[in-house]
Amino acid sequence: MDSSVTAPLYRDITDFAHDMPSWVQHLAEIWTELGLLVFGVLFITGWWRARRADEGALALAVLAPLATAFAYVGSEVFKSLVNEERPCRAVAGAAASLVPCPPAGDWSFPSNHSAIAGAAAVALAIARPRLAWLTVPLALLMAFSRVFVGVHYPHDVAVGLLLGAALAAAVVAVLRRPARSLARTIRSSGAPVAALVSGPGTGTAPVTAGRSRRRRKRH
Repeated sequence: MDSSVTAPLYRDITDFAHDMPSWVQHLAEIWTELGLLVFGVLFITGWWRARRADEGALALAVLAPLATAFAYVGSEVFKSLVNEERPCRAVAGAAASLVPCPPAGDWSFPSNHSAIAGAAAVALAIARPRLAWLTVPLALLMAFSRVFVGVHYPHDVAVGLLLGAALAAAVVAVLRRPARSLARTIRSSGAPVAALVSGPGTGTAPVTAGRSRRRRKRH
């Protein structure tokens, strides 16, 4: 997309950011990076919760960060192909960015943060649909914060969100079945490390009880 199309909107948003109270500006500066940590915590808690669920749930929990990493790589590939300059250097007359403008060569399109946020939001929502009410707004807010602090054009973050979401959904769709089979294999291995990583699941107790009943009948 031609950056001149969204440059006026970029100016409006950065002007709006400078009109905000200082505490709002500082909150945006923190959130633009803290959002990544929040998604990381959601990945960990999702995995820990899935350790006591079935293999399908465990596979989705493990695929969520993997799909997000894949989306990040995809966004980096796009950056190297497009080579769009950052708006904090390229847009004349725009308000100064609230955070330091990334160095030359750190291209703007698409937004890596937004790609990660979009991928994480979708992957986590696939793993736990009830989380969509949390992950989707978090991703949108994180994407907007990148324009608010002045380091991305609006189209950078919009495409980043869509790219991340699409790549994450594709990775989960392709790897869901093999990941489930792998989770089943790991759980059945009996290794202590495997038990720590994959957890007991939900099917262990019923299977054991069934075997016990069959043994009693034989005796």
